[in-house]
Amino acid sequence: MNGIVLATRYGSQRRGIRRSSRLLATVLPSLIAFAVSAGVGTLLLRGDLKPVADFLLDRKVMQTIASPKFASCPSSNRINCFVDGDTLWIDGEKIRLTDINTPEISTPECASERRLGHEAKRRLIALVNEGPFDVVRDGARDADRYGRKLRVLERDGVSLGQILVTEGLARTWSGRRGSWC
Repeated sequence: MNGIVLATRYGSQRRGIRRSSRLLATVLPSLIAFAVSAGVGTLLLRGDLKPVADFLLDRKVMQTIASPKFASCPSSNRINCFVDGDTLWIDGEKIRLTDINTPEISTPECASERRLGHEAKRRLIALVNEGPFDVVRDGARDADRYGRKLRVLERDGVSLGQILVTEGLARTWSGRRGSWC
């Protein structure tokens, strides 16, 4: 009879372990979610959420331009200059702004597109020359198929390209170009 009691005892202990495992499996995700939300809530209250958001969104400030002096690009010797409203050179490296699309200057479909493209370029040159700005990698891709670095220009967390969008000189990049004519 002792053998039967022992077997029953061990069986109930195993069932208890299984119940504990199931309980832990159902409660653990909730505990993790609570801990993460509490941590994010604390950062939000302290105003330190931007680094967390940047990490989660794969954003990284690649460099800060402290004393910008940009102009329109000459035909050669492209160091710090703009080709058009969404393509520029920074320290000799070609950059494509990933958050906007501006009208074409070199191969426009119509005269109004070329005119608007030049206006977008002049406005963005003025914006970057107003003061320090950050060059931000926004997303997993570092460069496009043409070798241009994919970046966003920001000042105090605000995209300079999105300023062009609000002024009607650019469109938010949707993955494809649209007609400006």
